[in-house]
Amino acid sequence: MLIMLGRPRWTVGLAVVVLAMVSPAWAMQAATDSAPTYESLIERLDAMPSTLEAQALSDAAQARAQQAAALPNPTLSYDRENFSGSGPYSGNRAAENTLAVNQPLELWGKRRARIQAAQSEALAADLRAGQQRWWSAGQLAQVYSAAEASERRYALATEALSLIEQDAQAVAALVREGREATLRSVQAQSEVESARATLDEARAIRDAAFARLSAWAMLPTPVATVGNSLLDREPKASLVQTNDPLSVQVAQAELEAASRLVTVEKRRALPDVSAAVGLRRFEETGDDAMTAGITLTVPLFDRNRGGIRAAYADQRAAEARLTAQKQAAYADRLAAQATLEASNSRTRAADSGVAAAEEAYRLSRVGFDAGRISQLELRSSRAALIAARNAAVDARQARVMAEIDLALLEGRAPFGETP
Repeated sequence: MLIMLGRPRWTVGLAVVVLAMVSPAWAMQAATDSAPTYESLIERLDAMPSTLEAQALSDAAQARAQQAAALPNPTLSYDRENFSGSGPYSGNRAAENTLAVNQPLELWGKRRARIQAAQSEALAADLRAGQQRWWSAGQLAQVYSAAEASERRYALATEALSLIEQDAQAVAALVREGREATLRSVQAQSEVESARATLDEARAIRDAAFARLSAWAMLPTPVATVGNSLLDREPKASLVQTNDPLSVQVAQAELEAASRLVTVEKRRALPDVSAAVGLRRFEETGDDAMTAGITLTVPLFDRNRGGIRAAYADQRAAEARLTAQKQAAYADRLAAQATLEASNSRTRAADSGVAAAEEAYRLSRVGFDAGRISQLELRSSRAALIAARNAAVDARQARVMAEIDLALLEGRAPFGETP
């Protein structure tokens, strides 16, 4: 909240006149510089690069699961024997032509193991895509609230400079009247310069925050103000979660996929079997005959022991990640809930502090103008007011961050908004 303490009425009237003289074209430009609302940006999550990447990876895993169900292709072979030799095999009279089809047979459950492993990986990829979606929603809320906070801090720095300049003018008047030493005027002017530097810094931070918001939300034009407030929203009470947190679900899916891959590697150690059926023609007699055969690989040298050990190691790693996620997720959720409740209390306390600081500064200014309050006391009350206002912004931003952390653990967009 900005206040107009100790300002001459003519300055307020001048401000009203200036605002009344603003052209409609300028007002339209200011409107176009406003960022879309948080809700409208949440609806664009599917178009954000991070969400598109996660969804593409999920689609790729789904395609691999579909491909895993495909049967291996047969092999077509043609053999010509007993021709262009010597004696009775000279020329092509004794030639034998064989046309055969060779089909690999996925025995020992190899095909089923491959399909199940691909399906488990597709499920894990789909859960990771959902997790990335909510992470993107959290990042959007963080960037949005940071831009809003920087805008408020810039406004507070502007107001602080105005208050300090007013106090400096009052001190200068007392110096001219001989009621204060010249040193007081120098000190007041130094405070003004410091406040101007703080304002310049706040402006730079605000511009950078809005540039990040424009880039992260992929806005076609840069924005200079937010569409609606996140800092003033009080998050809704979180419901009791009966399902596992999303991070635990992802870890469970990854463990299932790792377990399926162990089975796949074990099946690879078993012999590969192929069946062949063909037709043979004898050129000398013009007769035809069928051929049939079985091909079996002998796992003499390669028994895939290294692949099996690697699959078991990946499974143990997945088990460790699941255990860690279970421990961390529930602890993080409790911590996020506690932090959110504390930030709500902190925000209410900060608002009360701002009201008290504003009244204290008002009384100090009245006392200073009447000569009953020293410049030091006036500076102290003004510094307390500026600090209280900034503390209120910090408390609101901390509340947003706590809601972001809790929303990510619960698998939703911050502030209960779902796309």
